[in-house]
Amino acid sequence: MIRNAANALLVSALVSTSAMAEDFNIDALILAAKAEPPLSVFDSTGKIKKQAAAFAKKYGIETTGTKIKAGANIKMVTGETKANNVKSDVVIISDVPAAAVQLLATGYTTSYLPADMTDKIPAEFRDPLVVSTSPVVWSYNTALNDSCPVDNIWALTDPKWKGHIAMPDPLNKSIYTDWFNQFAMHHDADIAAAYEAHYGKPLKTDLDSATAAFVAALAGNQPLLTNSDSDVASAVGAPDTKENFIGIMSSAKFRENKNGMKLGICDSMKPMVGMLYPKFMMITAGTDSPNAAKLFVHYMLTSEGFAPQAIDGKISTNIDNKIPTQEPSGVAAHLDQLFKYNPATSKDDWASRQDWQDLWALARAGQL
Repeated sequence: MIRNAANALLVSALVSTSAMAEDFNIDALILAAKAEPPLSVFDSTGKIKKQAAAFAKKYGIETTGTKIKAGANIKMVTGETKANNVKSDVVIISDVPAAAVQLLATGYTTSYLPADMTDKIPAEFRDPLVVSTSPVVWSYNTALNDSCPVDNIWALTDPKWKGHIAMPDPLNKSIYTDWFNQFAMHHDADIAAAYEAHYGKPLKTDLDSATAAFVAALAGNQPLLTNSDSDVASAVGAPDTKENFIGIMSSAKFRENKNGMKLGICDSMKPMVGMLYPKFMMITAGTDSPNAAKLFVHYMLTSEGFAPQAIDGKISTNIDNKIPTQEPSGVAAHLDQLFKYNPATSKDDWASRQDWQDLWALARAGQL
């Protein structure tokens, strides 16, 4: 790669503006980016490799995309920063509470929103920048049922479904304890109303919220806990299974229907068909390729840049980018039935994780 330090110096003033700057200049950004060292980007999906390669081809900027789990990503950035040896440039992390507390609050990463994207990104996703939201949905086996056999989350706490709910273990996958806290803070009235709709009487509980009561009842009904969404998909949608399971999993797993899986969305489930969880996209504070990093952020907010993830049902926060019609789960028809994560209270989710983990563990052990 040919470096052009003179060009970099010439245009650096044009592109060292804030996220909301009015003089955004994509051509100047490209010119500055081409004069910088190669770019390294990290995400929890393998699609980042394809996206990095496409970005490199488009702009002639050497770029490597690496799949890495959220926890390892945070640990990597923290270690590099403390060692004053930052090698990462752009990090995309689904563990929003941990990223907010351990990376953004410490100054190890920064949030950047290209000014020409401001009007395309909803206000709640601008600062910190959320690049996408990913659906997790209640699911059933379409070979065993004409439609979802459950229409209310409280039915999952009934004896009929004991041991027949499949889900990732909330003690290992923090998105679920984060969601418990999100329910309690933002949707507790909906959880209580669903109880009354299912049982025909108002909820009475000694616990702190309707959500806490639901979490305790669900844990006590001994769900099948898995290590991954793929395992949930297998439990629920295996074509040769004779047992009925209801599961909650990423809509991305519905791509396995082309290989024989029998997964369908529980589109009648109340009070929500599923949830949308966000991903922060951040630039490391110590990057030596700040303009290339900004250009990659811009690219990921475009339809072209995000396309490899969109096909799996992940939803770009850019309102101009639509879910592809060939997305296999059909989740686009149910977006208004999904609870949306509120990043503004992510630090509360972080602070309360242990409390929700304790509640889950105690209830599962029959100690509540």
